[in-house]
Amino acid sequence: ILFHELEDVGPVHMISIIPTGEGAAGYTMPLPDKDDMMVTKGQLKHMMMAAMGGRIAEELVLSDITTGASQDIKQVTKIARAMVMQYGMSSRVGMLNYEENGDDVFLGYDIAHNKSYSDKMLSEIDEEIKALVDQCYRDAKAIVMQHLDVLERSCSLLMEKEKISGEEFDRLFENG
Repeated sequence: ILFHELEDVGPVHMISIIPTGEGAAGYTMPLPDKDDMMVTKGQLKHMMMAAMGGRIAEELVLSDITTGASQDIKQVTKIARAMVMQYGMSSRVGMLNYEENGDDVFLGYDIAHNKSYSDKMLSEIDEEIKALVDQCYRDAKAIVMQHLDVLERSCSLLMEKEKISGEEFDRLFENG
């Protein structure tokens, strides 16, 4: 649903409920729309929101959560951290690079003693990362909740077929 609704991700190529290995009970495979060298703040937020879809669907369909979204959560956290610490995409933290630099780690020095910012700033960075993730989650959940009928029809069709194409998925939006 999020790949379909968010303009900066997708479109959906295939959806499957067939487990693909450790930590993935299924997947949604988008087709990249374009091959950009640079990514905007909006695109990064949409990537985060799309990655949250599985967890949101679990909450809405199962009224519980599983460990199935662990890799998605890891990816969302990585994107949010980079936005705040590397890309200067936080007005609160500013346009400084707070990326932890491991280049100077040598003979007795470690990363924990090599940071170039205060504990207060680290706390602000953590708060900003959490706020960014929380806002993306709220926005993503609102979109999924607007399309609960599509979520239900997707679940039914996937239980029947295990895999559906992007075209089959798009038709679920049309047949409301």
